[in-house]
Amino acid sequence: MESATQLTSTANNGTSRGIASFLVCAAMFAASIAGPAARADNPPGDAIGVIEGEAISVDGPMTVEVVRGQVKTMLRSGSDVHVKAGQARIDLVEGGQIMICGPAHFSMLKAGGAITLALDSGTIHAVIDNEVSLNIYTPQIQAHPISIGNGAEDVLVGLDSAGAMCIRANKGAVRVEQQLTGQSVLVPQSGDVSLTNGQIESLRAAAGHCVCTMQTVMKPMTPGIEISQLATADEIKKKTTEPKAPGTQENAAQAAQPDEPVYQVFMPPLRYDAKSKMQAEFDPNLIILVRRVRVRPTLIFQGRVEGAPVVAQAGNSLTPQSSLSKPQKPEEVSTWSRVKTYFRKLWSPST
Repeated sequence: MESATQLTSTANNGTSRGIASFLVCAAMFAASIAGPAARADNPPGDAIGVIEGEAISVDGPMTVEVVRGQVKTMLRSGSDVHVKAGQARIDLVEGGQIMICGPAHFSMLKAGGAITLALDSGTIHAVIDNEVSLNIYTPQIQAHPISIGNGAEDVLVGLDSAGAMCIRANKGAVRVEQQLTGQSVLVPQSGDVSLTNGQIESLRAAAGHCVCTMQTVMKPMTPGIEISQLATADEIKKKTTEPKAPGTQENAAQAAQPDEPVYQVFMPPLRYDAKSKMQAEFDPNLIILVRRVRVRPTLIFQGRVEGAPVVAQAGNSLTPQSSLSKPQKPEEVSTWSRVKTYFRKLWSPST
């Protein structure tokens, strides 16, 4: 009986250990599955927001995650962002959005729930709630949006390479402060101002300088796939029965015969062998260059060329062409004339 009792207790202990090991493995597997979801739902304390854009580069602290097949870049405190072209958008963790119109360069810090954006160049458009504390720094100016009546804040701040700065307060006000002198001024709601070289004295109204339209839907990163389909019988019949515009055939004939030479390159088919490590290169001597030209036809003129008519002057100053063309015949010499000439020469005084 004692041995049977010992065997029973040993079996119960082995079963308990197996169940405990199974529960530990199940807990570890559940934690590994729930871990990314928990990290995605509960971002770290220094997380600022998810950035999306067409041509951006991020340096410094950041977190890259794949959510539902899409790559998400989470900016963290200390991130340095370059927007090379187009636009970029930051969806803040606390709520709100910041649109950046490139080319732009800025850095972001977060401490105690307050977000600091150091703007080096470009234009930003921030739409945030009154709970979000945002400070925008430039080399000389600090801009801080202020909520009115616990409402939302909608501000634009731009800085170009020449040092010109623009500020526009669509909703709420903006406090502008000079970092070196401490001089400050309040830009009221619906105010649109600009200043140069960070001087508060140069503050003046300038509508239309800050422009950065907020986009609700970003442009897709990959183009959509379009599948072509064969035309139906009705479409083909409709196409054939459509009247052609006059001159279409002539235009097509002219387009088919370009005046400039057309060059065509014929290459041998490329070959790829998956089994071989090195692919065989084609022979360059098999490349054929064909030059197509249109020989212009020889110009042949038919008919006659007539010159301008010649107007004859008044009077008989010009001799008719008929009298010049026909030579006068010499008079015939008779025998009596010869005799007279002989005696005249014989009895002349010279003789």
